[in-house]
Amino acid sequence: MNPLLKKTLGFIPAVLLTLATLGIGAMTALYLYLAPQLPATDTLTEVRLQVPLKVYTREGRLIAEFGEMRRIPVQFGQVPRQLVQAVLAAEDDRFYSHPGVDYQGLLRAALSLAATGEKKQGGSTITMQVARNFFLSSEKTYLRKFKEILLALRIEQSLSKDQILELYLNKIYCGNRAYGVAAAAQFYYGAELNQLTLAQMATLAGLPKAPSKYNPLANRERAVERRDYILERMAALGYISEAEYQTAHSAPETAARHNPEIEVEAPHVAEMARAEMVRRYGETEAYTGGYEVYTTLDARQQMAASQALRAALLEYDQRHGYRKPEGHVELKKDAGGAGWQAALEGYSESGGLLPALALEVEGQNARVYTPGRGVLELSWAGLSWASPYLAENRRGPPPKNAAQILQAGDIIRIYRDSGGVWRLAQLPAVEGALVALHPANGAITALAGGFNFYQSNFNRVLQASRQPGSSFKPFLYSAALERGYTPASVVNDAPVIVEGADLDDSTWRPKNFGGKFYGPTRLREALAHSRNMVSIRVLRAIGVPYAVEYAARFGFKPEQLPRVPSLALGSGAVTPLDLVRAYAVFANGGYLVEPYFIDRIVDAQGKVLMQADPLTVCARCEGSAPALALAQKGAPRVISAQNAYLMTSMLQDVIRTGTGRRALELQRADLAGKTGTTNDLRDAWFAGFNPVLASVAWVGFDDHAPLGDEETGGRAALPMWMRFMEVALKDVPEQPYPAPEGIVTLRIDPASGALAAEDDARAISELFNSGQLPSQITQPVAAPQDAIGTEQLF
Repeated sequence: MNPLLKKTLGFIPAVLLTLATLGIGAMTALYLYLAPQLPATDTLTEVRLQVPLKVYTREGRLIAEFGEMRRIPVQFGQVPRQLVQAVLAAEDDRFYSHPGVDYQGLLRAALSLAATGEKKQGGSTITMQVARNFFLSSEKTYLRKFKEILLALRIEQSLSKDQILELYLNKIYCGNRAYGVAAAAQFYYGAELNQLTLAQMATLAGLPKAPSKYNPLANRERAVERRDYILERMAALGYISEAEYQTAHSAPETAARHNPEIEVEAPHVAEMARAEMVRRYGETEAYTGGYEVYTTLDARQQMAASQALRAALLEYDQRHGYRKPEGHVELKKDAGGAGWQAALEGYSESGGLLPALALEVEGQNARVYTPGRGVLELSWAGLSWASPYLAENRRGPPPKNAAQILQAGDIIRIYRDSGGVWRLAQLPAVEGALVALHPANGAITALAGGFNFYQSNFNRVLQASRQPGSSFKPFLYSAALERGYTPASVVNDAPVIVEGADLDDSTWRPKNFGGKFYGPTRLREALAHSRNMVSIRVLRAIGVPYAVEYAARFGFKPEQLPRVPSLALGSGAVTPLDLVRAYAVFANGGYLVEPYFIDRIVDAQGKVLMQADPLTVCARCEGSAPALALAQKGAPRVISAQNAYLMTSMLQDVIRTGTGRRALELQRADLAGKTGTTNDLRDAWFAGFNPVLASVAWVGFDDHAPLGDEETGGRAALPMWMRFMEVALKDVPEQPYPAPEGIVTLRIDPASGALAAEDDARAISELFNSGQLPSQITQPVAAPQDAIGTEQLF
C-alpha cells in the first residue's frame, strides 16, 4: 500500500471521532441553550382547548353557537379504533414504538434534503406535531425543528401514548374552521364519530397534512386520492381486510357542509346570552372558553312564540294589501336553473318566507322558482288576497287575474301554509314582539323580539318603549280597589273635557273607541269593555300622584309614567317585558317577581359557575319563621291577595264578555287579560295570563306610524297571543284561582251596584272583599261637571 495513502487512511478514524465529538458538543451546547427556554410539557395535562360558546334551552336544545373555532372535545376512548388507525397510517404508523422522535423518518428526511436540496419530507411524528401545535410557531426553521424534537422527547416522558393521541385528535385543524376530528365529522358529514364509515374516517385522516389541498368540499378529486392512499396504507399495515379496503375504496365521497344544527330558533335570547357572557368574562374568554349557557326558555313555547308572531304579522300585512315585488330581472328564454339561481343571489329566507322568481304568469296561476325546491305552482288561493296597498286604510280593487299582481321576472316571497298551499307573501313592514314568563319566579319561557333578527336585531321585548294604551288600565283599577272601590262601584261613562291636559295647556276631549258613551257603568263592566271615560274619572278620584306611586308596586318606574290625565288611557312608555312582569303580579296572587333568562352557566369541565336563584312566590313564607322565609327567598308581596283575586276575576270577564272574547275559542276558563290600543291606533297589545303563564303580545311600526282603522289590540295582537297560549298550555290542565280569605259573593243590582233585594230577578252575583261590602261603604259618585281642570287632577 502506498505509504501516503496508508498515512491518510490512518487519520480517518481520528477525523470522524473529532467530528462526532464536535457534533455532540454542538448538540449539547444547543440543548443547554434551548432547554431553559422550552415550556413545561406537564401543562398539557391541564390544557384548555378553545371551544365555542353554546346557548341552550332549559331542556338542553341548541339555540346558538358563538366563536371562530368549531371544536367538540372528545376523550380518546370515544374515538373509533379504525379512525385512530387511519390517522396513524396517514401520519405516523410507528407512533406506538418510537420515543416521540422517529429517527428512521428523520434520516429519510435528511437524505431527501441532501439529494434534492428541498425539504420534501419533514419526518414529524404525531408527538412532534403536538409539540408544534401547542407550544411553537409555524415557522419552518432548523431551530424550530430541534425544539420540536426536544419537546417531543419531554412530552413522551410526561404523557402516555393515548393521552398524546387524544390531544392531537382534538387539536388538529381540518379546514373550514373545524378543529379536531369530532368537529370535522360534524361539519363534513353531519355525524358523530361512531357514525362514520371507514371511507369517511380515511378522508378526515387525510386533512391535517393539508386542509385546503385535501378538502373534500373544495377539491373532491384530491381528497379522494388522499383517502385512497390512506386506505392502501391501512391495508398494508394490517389494520383492515381486503374486503373492507375494496368497499371503502369504491365508496363515493359524501362530504357536504353541515353547520351546527340549531334546534330552537331564539336569536334575540341568544344575543342576550352572548352579551351577558362577554360582560362577565370578556370577549376572548367568552368565545373560546367552552362555556354552556342554559337559558330558561321552554323549547315548545319558544317555537310557538316565533310562529305566532310571524303569523300575526303576515295576517296584518295581507289585510292591508300587496305593496310590490322585491325586485325584477329580465328573464332570458334559455336561462334555466343556473340563471334563475343567479337572479336570486343575495336573497335569502327571512322569517320563514322564501325568495322566489316568477317564471310564468297565466290566468289565475303563476309558476315560480325557489332554490332547493325547484319550480312551484302558485294557485289563485295563494294569490287572490293581493289587492294593491295604497295606504294603511286604503287598498286597490281586488285582482281578477295573476297578471294584475305579478309578471315574469319579478322577485317575490312565498311560503307554504298549514294546508300545504303555496302563498304569495311579502316581508312585513309592521313589527311585533311576544314574551312569556312563569309568574311564580319570573323565568322567561319564550321571547320573540321581531319578525327576523337577521333583518333587524332590535329586541322589541326589551328595547321598544311604547304606550301601553288600555292594557295599563288594570293597574289604575287595582289602585282604585285599594282606595275603597269595588268591582260593583258605578262610575259615569260620559264625555269629559280636560283643560290643560298636557304641558302645552291644550284641551283634551277623549272618547271611547267607536265614539259612543254608555252612562253609569260598574267597574267590572267598564274594564271588560275598556270604557275610557270611566278610567279618566277613576284616575281623577284617586289622584295622579297616587296612581303613579301605586303603579311602582308592579315594577314600573315613575319616569315611565307621565303625571297627566292621559295616564288613565295608558300614555306612559313601557316595554313588553315591563308589562308582562306587571301582569304576573295578578297571575301569582300579588307578588312582584324579577324576570330572568339564564338558568345556569357551565364551564368546559361541566362545573356549574352560576345557578339562578330567583325570588319566588312563597305564600307560606308570609308571617313564617325568618329561617323559612330566608331559605325560600320569597318574592315581595306588593298588593293584597284579595286585590289580586278581584282584579283577576275582572280580567277574566275581559275574555268572557269584553274586548278579548275572541280568546273564548281556546276553551279555557282560567284565562284572564286585557287588550290595549293607543291613540291613533299606533300600538296594539294583548296582555294575559293563567296561574302558570303570563304573556304579552305587541304589534306596531318601529317608526310609530298608525296601524290603520280597526287594528285594535283585539284584532292585531290578540290572535298572536291566542296562537301562542294554545300551544303553550296544551296538555296543561285548567288551573283554578283559589279565593283567598276575606272574599265573599253577594247579589247586587246590575244598574246601581248596590245590594239587591232577595226577590230581585235582575240581580247578579259579584265578588267583594269582606272589608268593603256595599252596605258598609259609600259608593263613589261620578263627577257632576263635564269639564275637569288640571288642578283637580294633580
